[in-house]
This record gives sequence, C-alpha cells and structure tokens, in this order.
Amino acid sequence: MTGYGQGLLFDNSVWARLLDGRLDGSAREKFETALEDGELWTCPPTLLEMRYSARDSEAFALTARRLDALPHAPLSGESATAAVAAQAELAATAGISHRVKPVDLLIASVAETRGLGVLHYDRDYDTIARHTSLAFDSIWVAPRGSMG
Repeated sequence: MTGYGQGLLFDNSVWARLLDGRLDGSAREKFETALEDGELWTCPPTLLEMRYSARDSEAFALTARRLDALPHAPLSGESATAAVAAQAELAATAGISHRVKPVDLLIASVAETRGLGVLHYDRDYDTIARHTSLAFDSIWVAPRGSMG
C-alpha cells in the first residue's frame, strides 16, 4: 500500500478519528504509510486544534511531541490574507455560505501557499476548494459518510 503521493496538511477531523479508533482498516493503513513516508504536515492552526483536545498537561506534552516530529508549514501573513479573501469570496457567491470554520480557511490557505493538499473528513474543505481562489487538493481520509 502507498500513501497519498503528495504532501498534505492533516486536519483535526482526521486526528480525532485516529485517536478514537474510527480511522481503521485500509484508511488507517494508508494514513500510517503516508505518515511514515513524510507526506503528512502540520501548521499552526492544525497544531492549535489538535493540542486543544488534550485532557491534561501530560496528554498535551505527548501530543505536542508527536506532532512536533512532523514537517511543519508556517502560517504567513500571505496565508492569513488569503484566508480572509477566501471567506469574502464565499460570502459573495450566491447559494454558498461563508460560514465555514475560520480555522479551515486558515489551513486551506496555508496548504495553498505552501503547495500542499489537505487531508480531512470535513466537507468545508470541498466548499473552499470549489468556491474560492485557493488552489489545493481536498483529500478525504475515507469516503464521506463512512465514519461518524
């Protein structure tokens, strides 16, 4: 089995399902291969979300160590500006809501400015990819609706 064949920021929607066991079978194997191959990246918004889920200081430290070992894409001023612009694009598009999570806009903008895709289990990324000028690959970790 191979990974995803590209660098990907991975979203908290993947992290949470990995931790609670919902990411299993071939989807988990593919994720683990990508992890071993150095394809999976973090960025400040993903780190904030994933570390937030830690229940205590010990869990926080363990989570931080695991995530700090991965390649890291910085959140630049360019990325922040692109996220704000993408939100405005969504608001200006008839029939599309601008109400995607702000952190998802930031993650998508980091992916776009760094030439990465986004690995997720969250339809917001498809909305951002289809209806804004942010150019990134929106990759589902498993088929939509296959995991809670």
